[in-house]
Amino acid sequence: MKVLLYTEGLKAIAKSGLGKAIKHQMQALKENNVEYTTDLNDDYDILHINFYGPKSYLFAKKAKKEGKIVVYHAHSTEEDFKNSFIGSNIVSHQFKSWLVTCYSLGDVILTPTPYSKRLLESYGLTQPIKAISNGVDVNFFKHDDALGKNFRKEYNYSKNDKIIMAVGLYIERKGILDFVELAKRLPQYKFIWFGYSPLAASPIKIRQAVNTKLDNLLFAGYVEPNKLKEAYSGADLYLFPTLEETEGIPILEACSAKIKSIIRDIPVFDEWLEDGVNVYKAKDVDEFEEKIIKILEGKLPDLTEAGYKVAKERDVKKVGVELINIYKDILKKKDLKDESEENIN
Repeated sequence: MKVLLYTEGLKAIAKSGLGKAIKHQMQALKENNVEYTTDLNDDYDILHINFYGPKSYLFAKKAKKEGKIVVYHAHSTEEDFKNSFIGSNIVSHQFKSWLVTCYSLGDVILTPTPYSKRLLESYGLTQPIKAISNGVDVNFFKHDDALGKNFRKEYNYSKNDKIIMAVGLYIERKGILDFVELAKRLPQYKFIWFGYSPLAASPIKIRQAVNTKLDNLLFAGYVEPNKLKEAYSGADLYLFPTLEETEGIPILEACSAKIKSIIRDIPVFDEWLEDGVNVYKAKDVDEFEEKIIKILEGKLPDLTEAGYKVAKERDVKKVGVELINIYKDILKKKDLKDESEENIN
């Protein structure tokens, strides 16, 4: 079994959550001794596509004509396309139609959570849809006190500062407006946001938010994973105010690194992250403010060990086993179909 992992425009999306998901796929296949290639001219048994661009669509059509198996990974939905960039809400319905056109080419569709699976089913897609986590490398995202001290030193935080961190693109959907509002309401804490996307494509309210001048607020831009690991180890709280996700890789990283975490109470988290059990949840800014204070002042229990168990269940090696089983199942079905057609002929 040989898999062609094809991602159109990989360089452009390498720093996004999708970029991380693709790296996890490569790591998962390697750790489970499954041969894969990214060379479009290589021979392969299964085409695994991660993006919805026109080149991906055309390559999938070509593969189907050649009798190849196509696995289409649905990382995007209409719901998480909204509130992203200028004009995204206006064209979201057309975007959904295009997604359906692309995803329909898959012999099987993969998507990160049961929630995103239900969304795709509501689009009228009839292919088998499998929910499989994007995964997290628990061996990499480990809590490390020394790395945490490096983080505080690099960003000029004292050992007594209480630091709230977030990770995401500069888009409304990620909850950036609430993050800035919370920094205004809670001047006693330090707020730092990691991640970047071009502000030229963002609505004016997002540009204004990123350019907000507060003594306790810093937009640090994109950093490499090793620097992000330092931040998880050195900050006191991971805040994920996102309004829509298909999974949300940063919360898996935060759980793996055993940092206290609070997330927005939205449907995608319902079946695997529980309020007061492995994370804390809040519905709006007021509730975020109330719970952040209680967490940082030690008035709510520490849930990090329970959060770590969630991350371990989604370790990349374990996810790799699930992915390989899906590959094997679809190959077996193809072999049976080919055999049946030969018998008929």
